[in-house]
Amino acid sequence: MSLFGSLFSSASGLTAQSRALGMISDNIANVNTVGYKAAAPDFTSIVTQQTSSVAYSPGGVRAVTGYEIMKQGLIQGTDSPTDAAISGGGFFVVNTRTDGTGEQLYTRDGSFSADRQGYLVTPAGFYLQGWELDADGNIVDINTLVPVNVRSISGTATATTRVELDANLDARQSDHTGAYTAGDMEAWATSGGTSGVQPHFSRKVRVYDSLGRGHSLTLAFLKTATNTWQIELFAERGDLDPTVHPTGLVASGTATFAGDGSLAAITGTLASPVSISWSSGADPSSITFDLGTGGGSADGLTQFAAPADVAFVQQNGSEVGHLKGVSIDRDGYVVASFTTGAQRRIYRLPVATFANPLGLEPRTGNVFAETEYSGEYNLRFAGTSNAGRIAPGALETANVDLADEFTKMIVTQRAYTANARVVSTVNTMLDELMRITT
Repeated sequence: MSLFGSLFSSASGLTAQSRALGMISDNIANVNTVGYKAAAPDFTSIVTQQTSSVAYSPGGVRAVTGYEIMKQGLIQGTDSPTDAAISGGGFFVVNTRTDGTGEQLYTRDGSFSADRQGYLVTPAGFYLQGWELDADGNIVDINTLVPVNVRSISGTATATTRVELDANLDARQSDHTGAYTAGDMEAWATSGGTSGVQPHFSRKVRVYDSLGRGHSLTLAFLKTATNTWQIELFAERGDLDPTVHPTGLVASGTATFAGDGSLAAITGTLASPVSISWSSGADPSSITFDLGTGGGSADGLTQFAAPADVAFVQQNGSEVGHLKGVSIDRDGYVVASFTTGAQRRIYRLPVATFANPLGLEPRTGNVFAETEYSGEYNLRFAGTSNAGRIAPGALETANVDLADEFTKMIVTQRAYTANARVVSTVNTMLDELMRITT
């Protein structure tokens, strides 16, 4: 009967508008939820099959919940170095368990903090996943994600691998007139000046082995001919493995200069990385000494008619440092900072992308689960392909527009009232019908 059909149709309208109001209330409740994606009703009509062209059977409406996952929220800066937001597509990867065997989920909520065990977690307690990096900052296994634990490294020592020197050698220096063989300057320093050859200029350099122990190296220079200087690199004999280095000399070479004072060439063992074996039990060091490449460059060694002087000496090693803090950078690296000023990348965060993000299933805790409609996830580096860039020290706010939600609320209320009025009208018409039969 058409009247009953109208009643059922209006009842479906009341149900659909009630669901729409529920979504609106959910959106307003989560207006301050980081990375929240607003829910929106998709109304679809219900059509009843007609048995006659002159008859009409009312159908109704159904409200299907959709989520505005593709809509970007506003990115705002924060004071936490472990906060991160994704500008563009993609999600952070999280897991329900610390061993990575739980359910893998995805979130836009980048408000990570360390728990009592050192794991970076979301406010809902999900564990952030990333690629583990080795000591050189390379990914250990691209196919394996592990929970990010910032206490996995409590301290570190960085072995020196490079020394840079910017110095001038005095072109007015007279040439050495006696005999010279490699090791004479080291012998002079070791003997306290009783043997060997005194260098015209020398400079000490502090370097560190793999155990974080400091060692003093000396670079000594002796002018032997026009535009030609002999160089020796030596260390304190007690610091060296005597089976490898019977004396303190670890490398030597010859520096030749062009007529404009620039370095023309370095020959000898100093021209390549210098291997030094320590008596401390540390791994042998391989140190590159960057003394300049010539060609008029202001960096490295020069030979001008001015007093010998060192502008700077830099080396990239450090003593043992304790963990001071952890941050996330724009490339998705989790970076550990130490009290020595050294930094080390310990994890890299992937950005998970999907062919159809709208097909993801929302879960409690501001996370999403993969479904057959979303397609399988793809892990990408931040800022590559269709993966968004990471904004460090920032969070993505909820993509809820309060003005829009209040407007929808008014429309939903009117629609609900109109459907209720239809129910009331049908009830009145049925009363009239009942009076006819009495």
